[in-house]
Amino acid sequence: MHTASFEGVRDAARQLSGVAVRTPLVESPALNDRLGGRVLLKCETLQHAGAFKFRGAWNRISRLTAEELARGVVAYSSGNHAQAVAAAARRMGTSAIIVMPADSPRVKVEGVIAFGGEVRSYDRYRESREAIGEEIARTRGSVLVRPFDDPFVIEGQGTTGLEIVEQAAEIGAGIDQLLCGASGGGLIAGINLTMAALAPDVPVIGVEPAAYDDTRRSLAAGARMTHPPVDKPSICDALMTDRPGELTFPINRRLREVVTVSDAEVAEAVRVAFRTLKLVVEPGGAVSLAALLAGKVEARDRTSAIVLSGGNVDPGLFADIIQERFVP
Repeated sequence: MHTASFEGVRDAARQLSGVAVRTPLVESPALNDRLGGRVLLKCETLQHAGAFKFRGAWNRISRLTAEELARGVVAYSSGNHAQAVAAAARRMGTSAIIVMPADSPRVKVEGVIAFGGEVRSYDRYRESREAIGEEIARTRGSVLVRPFDDPFVIEGQGTTGLEIVEQAAEIGAGIDQLLCGASGGGLIAGINLTMAALAPDVPVIGVEPAAYDDTRRSLAAGARMTHPPVDKPSICDALMTDRPGELTFPINRRLREVVTVSDAEVAEAVRVAFRTLKLVVEPGGAVSLAALLAGKVEARDRTSAIVLSGGNVDPGLFADIIQERFVP
């Protein structure tokens, strides 16, 4: 059985070469001045389908056999993995059925449809997306492309970290810490594989929405845990998983710490990204920036690499945040 590894991340980089975007690692003098340190921003907002998820989706789907491609793929996702799978499937000439929460941002649903995917809606509070996806895969014979608990997906996401290390070296920047959002854990697990191999002394710090802190709770307990019931969904729809992945959690045990941010702190990060950096970042993609701006992780006199993981934000919510009409 294939196990996620740094060698697999290297192989994923070859698989993605010429297909995925080598997204820029940028910095802003204004942001550096504000935080008193150097901040390197990995702009996965500029990746195909608007998020890092294309890396893992392509690394998985591009390896399918002709017979598997003929049967199509199925995935479940709140939006970014959904669009990535639909985009990768279209490039590979296969069909994609995506199971999405009924309350997914419309921009993400429309993105899946634009890439030729078929959307199946479900109630995230009453139904199991895993059960629905597995049933579709069973009845149709489709290949299930999981959002994070797949070694090829983890390795594909790990190329984000590989590029960060390479790009920082190209500009002569020594990274002191790396911050990344933690949801199911695929992206940060892939990054952990890379950092453990190439920069083992650089701490990796996870960031979660305050009410969806399952990774933080799991690390404290030493086992996969969920979070308490939530009265109100977070604006970070991309990070609303109920527990870390079975494959990702053991890898992410090497995290130095996990911090949490409020929706108000995330909204401020989205505003700063737009006003200061001139970047459109979705709330779930802005949590690492939020952690620095809110002082949850010290940035002064340090070089911090952070991942802006996605830019697929609902236009109405984005307008409310930017114009300061959003009330958490």
